[in-house]
Amino acid sequence: MWKFIKNLFFLGLILAILGGATILGLFVYFGKDLPDYTHLKSYDPPVLTRIHSGDGRLFAEYATEKRVFVPITAIPKNVWDAFLVVEDRNFYNHIGLDWIGLFRATFHNIFSYLTNRGSIMGGSTITQQVAKNFLLTGEKTLSRKVKEAILSLRLEKTYTKDKILELYLNEIYFGGGAYGIAAAALHYFNKSLEDLTVPEIAFLAALPKAPNNYNPIYHKEAAMARRNWVINRMLEEGMITADVALEAKKTPIRLNPHTLSPTVKADYFAEEVRRFLKETFGGKVLYQGGLSVHTTLDSRLQKIADAALRRGLLGFDKKLGFRGPITTLPLADWQNRLALLKPPVGSAPWQLAVVLDVAAAALKIGLPSGKKGQILLSTLTWVKKPLKAGDVVLVEAQKNEVYTLQQMPQIEGALVALNPHTGQVLALAGGFSYARSEFNRATQAMRQTGSAFKPFVYIAALESGYNPASILNDAPFVIKLSNGQYWAPRNIERRFFGKNTLRHAIEKSFNATMVRLAHTMGMKKIRDVAQRFGIYDDLPPYLSAVLGSQETTLLRFTAAYGMLVNGGRKITPHLIDRIKDRHGKTVYKHDHRVCPECGPQPWDQQSPPELPDERETVTDPVTAYQMVSILEGAAIRGTGRRAKPEDQIVAVKTGTSNDVKDIWTLGFSRDLVVGVFLGYDAPQGLGKPNTGGVIAAPIFKDFMEHALEGKPKMPFRVPEGAKFVAVNRKTGARTTPKDPEGILEVFKEDQGPNQEGAISAAAQDSEVAPTLGGLY
Repeated sequence: MWKFIKNLFFLGLILAILGGATILGLFVYFGKDLPDYTHLKSYDPPVLTRIHSGDGRLFAEYATEKRVFVPITAIPKNVWDAFLVVEDRNFYNHIGLDWIGLFRATFHNIFSYLTNRGSIMGGSTITQQVAKNFLLTGEKTLSRKVKEAILSLRLEKTYTKDKILELYLNEIYFGGGAYGIAAAALHYFNKSLEDLTVPEIAFLAALPKAPNNYNPIYHKEAAMARRNWVINRMLEEGMITADVALEAKKTPIRLNPHTLSPTVKADYFAEEVRRFLKETFGGKVLYQGGLSVHTTLDSRLQKIADAALRRGLLGFDKKLGFRGPITTLPLADWQNRLALLKPPVGSAPWQLAVVLDVAAAALKIGLPSGKKGQILLSTLTWVKKPLKAGDVVLVEAQKNEVYTLQQMPQIEGALVALNPHTGQVLALAGGFSYARSEFNRATQAMRQTGSAFKPFVYIAALESGYNPASILNDAPFVIKLSNGQYWAPRNIERRFFGKNTLRHAIEKSFNATMVRLAHTMGMKKIRDVAQRFGIYDDLPPYLSAVLGSQETTLLRFTAAYGMLVNGGRKITPHLIDRIKDRHGKTVYKHDHRVCPECGPQPWDQQSPPELPDERETVTDPVTAYQMVSILEGAAIRGTGRRAKPEDQIVAVKTGTSNDVKDIWTLGFSRDLVVGVFLGYDAPQGLGKPNTGGVIAAPIFKDFMEHALEGKPKMPFRVPEGAKFVAVNRKTGARTTPKDPEGILEVFKEDQGPNQEGAISAAAQDSEVAPTLGGLY
């Protein structure tokens, strides 16, 4: 017996030596050319870029991996304790390899295999998982496991336990595109880590093993069982009491997925920001750099802009009538047939419906869900050809199973709202539906400006010595073109109005007056104004250009109108105020002014610091105000009447291009400038009388009424050097308060009614245009 024991001892010793040598040999062999792990000290994982509105609301995210990096010190202890009891309860006691856990897992797995019962238990520590996830592949081979063990030992010598746990919790995948514990809490529960409940923590701790297998939407029972197992482990380790565990296991898994708020839907705005970020920082930083982008977006105004533009486009489209059903179905098995059809792209939240029956007062309809409803015939006055049973249409739900008929509009448009003092883009709607078309008609569409360009021609006149009461002649004007043909511009009314004031000419948007004035002044002055205000880069020297035959974007055009109401100061329209990197460092600012007095000190009755006004002057403040006053008149009694909210002060100019292809309304209140454009993407006439004043102006009014709702009427700011004289607005002569056409006209200090103020000799210069383009 003694001899047997001795032999057994020596055999065990030899086997131990051989095993140790084998392990040492494996470590030496596989320890060569291992990945460098020291870079984990400055771990910068791919982090999502987040886009915020001006009031702090999140409205867009961009990422290859949805991750929000959180340092271990910011993760609540009960959260990472839950992961430890599930994944590696001896984490803070082992050296990277848990031999006890490894042997336990080995015997458990052998027993499970032999008895064909139970699940497979993993033996990897959190350190090993970090080594695998960061430094190795996921291949299931012996060599990978050996390398993993070697790297785990080295990681434990290099980094603290807290650092390794921080790497693990920020790297692991939780399903649904969420990487890291913070992103998972947002994705599944729309909560920060400190707000998670015990059952929510347990659910998240259950996911890393197999996120897809424990998705509660598709595998509810498996998700509940796995979560409750985690709760039991938390109870066993003393993390929670029995009462808490019992209550937690009774709680259903209530997901509140992180989704963008429907009140902050700004797809066209977000896409403009995305393009800027990619062009400025590159795609890698955009999708992995974790930028925090603070934009100029006003979420309330954006919602108003989208709704106003949508109502306007649908209203115009309905005026043209119903174009017919999408298709027609046999009524046999109509529900299954209807469910197979896809609604037009961008038609949400509308849905498809099939007409089941035509009754005396309503159409009976069926929906893909099998639900039935009705469309009242009283709402179908715009439908010329009656619908019949089997017709498939788009409908919008109202109340009490009543629906309204809808159709996707063919016309498109855009709306832009700016802060006229800073150039901040507060709202931007680039079309009817971003899902239907990503083309942004506010920033990418180049369209003819029509009569909306006229105020800037008159700015050139005011700068040249004219005043709002100056007398102009609206009479036939004929000029011979270089090709030998003659051109004679006409007013939309098809007649001429004789002598009238500059104010009256622009309020009524007379074409002949405009061309005569431009011919007298010369195109050089007008081209200079157009460039200063940023409307065109190089306006051609053709007289037709003064009637808006040239093209620009709605964003540039709206900014130009902003320079009128802000007193003639240059502004650059922009969508981003500030960008910070993942570490909170500012990497971009639109405003580069320095404020030495702006510090973290508390307010103690001191006056606010004064920042320098570095905006370039594009025209004299009084000149700008004269045009503001004239456009205010256009909103009261001119072509912009349909654009004026009843209880607000606004200034407006409408525009219609040649052949009614592009229609505009641009204008402003004291602190808000708005531009509206409508037209077909492939330019074609909208038909008469669909001018800017008829179609675009009501959209402007709709937006302004809601945007200024509840705000007091604010008159426009009057600059120093402006004087007011009572005149007749049509004759420009002095008048009395009893005159029904009398107004207080704005003059510069050296000007007066009619010819009391001198007209400079420069105003009489003439420059005959060499050629002329088409015009309206």
